Amino acid sequence: MSEETKNQEVAETANQDALDQFVALKKGDTVKGTIVKLEDNQAVVSIGYKYDGVVPVRELSSVQVDNAADVVQVGQEVELKVVSIDDDKERLVLSKRAIDSENAWEVLQQRFDNNEVFEVTVSDVVKGGIVADVGVRGFIPASMVERHFVEDFSDYKGRTLRVKVKELDRENNKVILSAKDVLEQEFEANKQKVMAELKEGQEITGTVQRLTQFGAFVDVGGVDGLVHVSEIAWTHVAKPSDVLSEGDTVTVKVLKVDPEKGKISLSIKAAQPGPWETAASGFNNGDIVKGQVKRLVDFGAFVEIAPGVEGLVHISQISHSHIGTPHEVLKEGQEVQVKILDFNPSEQRVSLSIKETEEAPAQAPRAERPARERAPKKEELNNPNVSLSNQGMSVTLGERFGDKLSKFK
Repeated sequence: MSEETKNQEVAETANQDALDQFVALKKGDTVKGTIVKLEDNQAVVSIGYKYDGVVPVRELSSVQVDNAADVVQVGQEVELKVVSIDDDKERLVLSKRAIDSENAWEVLQQRFDNNEVFEVTVSDVVKGGIVADVGVRGFIPASMVERHFVEDFSDYKGRTLRVKVKELDRENNKVILSAKDVLEQEFEANKQKVMAELKEGQEITGTVQRLTQFGAFVDVGGVDGLVHVSEIAWTHVAKPSDVLSEGDTVTVKVLKVDPEKGKISLSIKAAQPGPWETAASGFNNGDIVKGQVKRLVDFGAFVEIAPGVEGLVHISQISHSHIGTPHEVLKEGQEVQVKILDFNPSEQRVSLSIKETEEAPAQAPRAERPARERAPKKEELNNPNVSLSNQGMSVTLGERFGDKLSKFK
């Protein structure tokens, strides 16, 4: 027998073995094949049988897909399960989804037991969350997608997320995944690293992340620190949103780092020159400047003459006329002119006067009173020549020297 004849017989035997194998092909069998053609609603697969099989789009994935090309590509080798076979009609229906599902549960269980982080691609956005194909349908609830609240997930389709298995229930074909757990774990690890590197008194650049009534949260290297409303500016700030916006880049000073509580206290104003430093070269004793009444107290008024620089106008320096309380002539928010009596930036103290910027009113003339009558002297009372009439005391020469003049008559 020639060599060629022997090879032909071996080939025929192999073909017969293959045919014998596929003669027994039945529903539920597992086969391997290669994708040879893609259509919108199915993939055509060669498994070495006398005719090709098809995988309907619904049998390509455990999640809903619109196009076979979204799941497989021509030339890809796949493992499939026989769903149905009809040799008379040469109709062989296969399922990739069934094999993926069988293999997936064991893998998912291992990942769950090991708390493993793995990647998934978002295949669909549904009510209450998003869906990923992990061999079976994996659901990520809206609350487990990000560390922060997300209102609209429409742009998440096609994204790659890093997740952990949160819950497994094979009996009910339920798989819950969480991307938030991965983000929280990474955040905490990074937070401890950043906090270990931060030093009190250090000045760094950060980004305003969130604004609240009591302050601003600033990202300093992936970790948020709080700038209390009182530490935003040297001037009074009623609401953080009055002076800051989310996304603003700011320079902050580290006030305190508490790794145990996971808290970082920051200050924007401490990273800027203080108002007294700025004002030190801008004012001199004797200057007359404009200011605003900030507070009224029993003993005077506090007037701001520069942002963050307040001085006291003592009650005695408010008005030229006497007042019982500052409230009689001033009100908070009022603009006034003041004279600097004593400016002491090193002690952050300044004494001011309002009345010295005003001309003192002219004094009213005193009412004229009658001339005071002089009380008569004792000798005048004993002298008969002194008249004490209502017209006053008067002495004539005749009365005073009359007795002596009579001698010359």
